[in-house]
Amino acid sequence: MPSTRRPSYRTGARRPASAPGDPASSDVISASKDGGAATTAAAPAAGSKQEAPPARDNVLSFPEPKAKRRRRIRQGIIGSLAVLVAAVIAAAVYSPVLALQTVTVQGTKLLSAEQVQTALEPLHGKPLPQISDGDVTALLQPLVQVKEVTAQALPPSTLLVKVTERVPVALVKQGQAYQLVDVDGVKLNDSADPDSIPLPVIDGGSGTLPKDLFHAITGVLGALPADVLARLSEASAKSVDAVELKLVDGQTIVWGNAGERELKAKVLEALLKAPADPKNPVRIYDVSVPRHPVTR
Repeated sequence: MPSTRRPSYRTGARRPASAPGDPASSDVISASKDGGAATTAAAPAAGSKQEAPPARDNVLSFPEPKAKRRRRIRQGIIGSLAVLVAAVIAAAVYSPVLALQTVTVQGTKLLSAEQVQTALEPLHGKPLPQISDGDVTALLQPLVQVKEVTAQALPPSTLLVKVTERVPVALVKQGQAYQLVDVDGVKLNDSADPDSIPLPVIDGGSGTLPKDLFHAITGVLGALPADVLARLSEASAKSVDAVELKLVDGQTIVWGNAGERELKAKVLEALLKAPADPKNPVRIYDVSVPRHPVTR
């Protein structure tokens, strides 16, 4: 039977195996794009340090994302505006164009506008943005009639000062002198003509009225409406629980202690507005128990 084995052919003699360390064994075939010719590169010898491949010269550049570019532009605009605003503010704060020249005063009755303007004279020439309510309050502190104050700049050179004064509630008689006082007992003015002031008189006698009695009386007077206060002639207290008031018509008001002052004031106001009975004139209004007032 004929053999089906295909014969093999050798084109040359077998090359003997290379021994380790033989330079011939380290030759490798590599391909290069330059010219397309094959070149032989020597592999690094065993035990030698392999060199790093050379850095790539060509780097692809990707376009900046639109959102990032818009954000960068927006941040730049905001920064520029901030610098501009800061420069404008600095120029306004220190500009002599806004220096104070005129002070306009509102809300004074016990004081005159000239007294307030004189007290604020040290502020003249100072730029308006540098003037605060605290500066104005500090300069007006010696004027005891001032309770609160606010200041408003009116460019280019005017300062509007609004004064809230203490409210006088009584005249305190000390010997032959009369002093106008508020609910806290702060002396506001001296009065040479007490009859011209429609406020009750607290007679301190020749000495000083005890502080607890004085505050009990002024606390009551401070709770009364202005129209009722104007009808009073005197106010006194034998103790802090026994405050009495006198009307200019001669009637007596028994007030009692300082408790429930607002309620007592409303009850008294209603009683005084009630129609009078000529046959039975009221001599005493007792509001010491405001929920059960008594007239007799």
